[in-house]
Amino acid sequence: MNVMEQQALSVGLRVRVKSSVIVYHHPDHRGQPFDIQGMEGEIIAILSDWQGRPISPNYPYQVRFNPKFMAHLHVDELEIIDSPAH
Repeated sequence: MNVMEQQALSVGLRVRVKSSVIVYHHPDHRGQPFDIQGMEGEIIAILSDWQGRPISPNYPYQVRFNPKFMAHLHVDELEIIDSPAH
């Protein structure tokens, strides 16, 4: 993802996980490796501060895939699939 696309990521965007990302906290596969590549979700938060102080997290994009599962991801792991409907 280039700098222009990175700047375009915002809360409410629909995104897809474009690369292989193994998680161990998926509710249907808890404690087991599960690849979320290809899953689609919505950016619900972009982490940039903690208790009023600026931070630079490695995985700042919090994406909700369904009501029971969300993950923190890096910009290089995401692709935009749709704009928010406002």
